[in-house]
Amino acid sequence: MRPHPDDGPDREDGPARRDWRDVLTDATDLAVLGIVLTLAALPVLTAAAAVAAASAAVHDRYTVGSWPSARENLVRYGRALLPGVGVSVLTVAAFGLLAVNVAALAGGRVPGGAPLLLVTVVLAAALAGYAALVVVEVGRRGGRGWREAAGAAAGACRARPGTWAAAGGVSAVAALLAVLVIPVAVPILVGYVVAALHAVARRTVPAPVGQS
Repeated sequence: MRPHPDDGPDREDGPARRDWRDVLTDATDLAVLGIVLTLAALPVLTAAAAVAAASAAVHDRYTVGSWPSARENLVRYGRALLPGVGVSVLTVAAFGLLAVNVAALAGGRVPGGAPLLLVTVVLAAALAGYAALVVVEVGRRGGRGWREAAGAAAGACRARPGTWAAAGGVSAVAALLAVLVIPVAVPILVGYVVAALHAVARRTVPAPVGQS
C-alpha cells in the first residue's frame, strides 16, 4: 500500500496558522506605533515626518514580515523632517480651512444651508481619501518622496476611484471614532488607522516598481 502523501516527516504543512497570540502581538505593536507617532507629531511641523516613518514601518511589517529596527525608524524620521515641514503646514492649513467652513455652515453663520454643507463634507472626505493614499505611497518609498507619492496617489485616484472612496471612508470613520473615544485612546487609534489604510490600498494598488 502506497503511503499517503501527507504521511511522514517530509510532508509540507504550509504556512503556520495565526492564533490569538499573533493577533494580540500585532494589536499591541500598532498601539505602540500610534502612541509614538502621536508624540513625534506633537510639534505639528514634525507631523509629516512622523506619519512618513510610521507608514514605512507598517509597509515593512506587511511586506517583509517584520518591523524595522528602532534605529531605522529614527533614521527615516530624521530624513523626513525637513521635507515634511511644508507638507505639515499645507495639510494643517487645508483641513483647518475645511473644518472652519463645515463649522460655519453647520452653525448657520454662512448662507447655503444643508446642500452646501453636504458638498463641503464630501469634498473633505475626498481630500482625506487622497491624503490617505499619499501616506500609503510615501510609506512604500521608505518614508520619503512626498512629491512622487502625491503623483502616484493622484494616478491611483483616477484609475481606481473605489480605492479612493474606501480610503476616504476609513478616514471619515477614524475622525468619527476620534470624537467618540476618550482622548487618551486617540493615539492608539492612530496606529490602527495607518494599518487600515495600507490594507485598503494593498487590495487594489500595486507597489511601485523597484519598491518593496
